[in-house]
Amino acid sequence: MIKITNIKRDFVLGSEIVNVLKGIDLTIDKGEYVALMGPSGSGKSTLMNLLGCLDTPTSGSYILNGKDVSKMHDDELAEIRNKEIGFVFQTFNLLPRTTALDNVALPMIYAGYSKSERNARATEVLDQVKLSDRMDHQPNQLSGGQRQRVAIARALVNKPSIILADEPTGNLDSKTSVEIMNLFAEIHNNGNTVILVTHEEDIAAYAKRVIRLRDGLIESDSTN
Repeated sequence: MIKITNIKRDFVLGSEIVNVLKGIDLTIDKGEYVALMGPSGSGKSTLMNLLGCLDTPTSGSYILNGKDVSKMHDDELAEIRNKEIGFVFQTFNLLPRTTALDNVALPMIYAGYSKSERNARATEVLDQVKLSDRMDHQPNQLSGGQRQRVAIARALVNKPSIILADEPTGNLDSKTSVEIMNLFAEIHNNGNTVILVTHEEDIAAYAKRVIRLRDGLIESDSTN
């Protein structure tokens, strides 16, 4: 479960302090499917970075699965990211001269698994995203949709409780976007918490709950 209380995030730009998040309260229960929306400058990307433990708040608390991550040091946050959170990005972020199998297995190296364990689990999740016939291909041999499937498999490989997806269909055509969003629906149905950032209403419609930000605050919080 995610519970953030009065989260604020300030950035210093020259001599000016910019208040990006201005006191957000938010609870996301285990197994929810949530879309974060908002115009540019609303704070949604900053909130996503905080939820993903890629950044820490200026003030306020963030409880993730019973742990106060807002007070953690970098090495503790890295461990939380590796074990609890799977990331999916718009630009895929795959290693270019590395097979799909090895790209997917990469987070398991940091988690200390043996090569045989890594290969077995990576094969399992590539099969889950219907890419078992492409596991020996490098990213430049894959379509955009296939690359995003590899990225999703990588996000799933350590069995995280939360999947964070930042504009996951931003570089895909409409047909492929539907395929990827159907895959996220499957992941959610398997019990994962899914949180996605999007500016597209048709993509947000796949979520069960839509949170809209504006000027660093939650403007609305509704169910689909």
